Amino acid sequence: MLNHINSEPVDPAIRELMEIAAGFDPEQQEEMWSRYRSGREAELYAYQDKEEWIGLIGIEMLSPERMDIMHLAIRPEDRLKGYGRGLILEAIVLKKPKLVTAVTDEEGADFFRNIGFSVTGFFAAPGQPELFRCVYEAEE
Repeated sequence: MLNHINSEPVDPAIRELMEIAAGFDPEQQEEMWSRYRSGREAELYAYQDKEEWIGLIGIEMLSPERMDIMHLAIRPEDRLKGYGRGLILEAIVLKKPKLVTAVTDEEGADFFRNIGFSVTGFFAAPGQPELFRCVYEAEE
């Protein structure tokens, strides 16, 4: 079950997951916290199994029908066990979007492609690494 995370103090294990999601960039991590704490634009959820925080997902409802996955992180020791896919499916059940989108790097693109998203590459800026737009049409 997803647990909504919207206030301080936050468990240190969730903070570690946020570090992973932010690519260990302190500025990006603070920006993420600010956005999720406001609760207006974006929502942060974490998954706990046997009293241990396994992963988190940050989402934004861009419209009642479109959900954007802003952040997804799974503890390194729990990857390749289906938790990432499970977090996405639980968020879809919770929010009921018709369209789910994400923008990610090459490693993330492989993950999204493997769980059924269509993936298209693009360059956000000249000289920057290629990013990937991932799209999934959810069924009713």
